[in-house]
Amino acid sequence: MVRREVVGAHYGLRDWLAQRMTAVVMIVYTLLFLIVLASRLPLDYGDWKALWALPVMRYATALFVFSLLVHAWVGVREIFMDYIKPIGLRLTLYGVVILALVLYGLWSVEILWGM
Repeated sequence: MVRREVVGAHYGLRDWLAQRMTAVVMIVYTLLFLIVLASRLPLDYGDWKALWALPVMRYATALFVFSLLVHAWVGVREIFMDYIKPIGLRLTLYGVVILALVLYGLWSVEILWGM
């Protein structure tokens, strides 16, 4: 008789939901951004600066960047789990990707609020 142990049931559901939710956030932001962009054409430097001076635009862009980083992390982690079998190499790559994503997130905050 084979004894089955269920470990981490529904583990993939959380990742699947994270991918879908972040994708929806990014799609909505992109559509709204394109609408705003189309309504303000032609744009010069002053228009771009005024657009990102609005708090709603900064927070929406920050939410977009956060969603993008989470989306990227879940996708890259799944690829590493599927194709990188040596655990040490996989953990090292996880660390490199996490560091890069954190730095990208900090850089994005610096760009958005460093004006």
